[in-house]
Amino acid sequence: MAGRGGGRRGHGRGRGRAARSSSPATPSASSPEMDVEGPVLFEFVLVLKGDPRGIQRLPDPFAVYVAGDDRPGTLHLWEASSGFYRWIVDVIYDGRSKMYLHIGWEKFARHHRLEAGFILLFSYYGDRDMSVKVFDETRCRRDNHDNHGDSTDEEDD
Repeated sequence: MAGRGGGRRGHGRGRGRAARSSSPATPSASSPEMDVEGPVLFEFVLVLKGDPRGIQRLPDPFAVYVAGDDRPGTLHLWEASSGFYRWIVDVIYDGRSKMYLHIGWEKFARHHRLEAGFILLFSYYGDRDMSVKVFDETRCRRDNHDNHGDSTDEEDD
């Protein structure tokens, strides 16, 4: 396939570490690669519970999938509908190899006004690149109706 080097590229395992940004929590302009989504290598859903800006645990099968010989220290997240900005989010592991989104996640959550009960669909493309689709309490995708008026408040006269 064109745009992302084609093929599965090693299932995302054992990739080298990316250079760390001096400001990992700040969104940055996307590279041309960010505008082209290649094949999705792994997807999962995360339901936000408690404080959505707090550290978020990622599913164990995903942690195993990306770990390989060299666990990634960061993930590059972008909202699937835009691709204009990405957030470099630090990933931490506990003593049982559980994987968590850490530094940078709070700014991503604030920017997208995430709340408890929201559902996030993560799509992993390899090389630490992930898109995120946000579904709110109505179970509708956030960018589909976020800026539209509430039609239930209109009166029929």
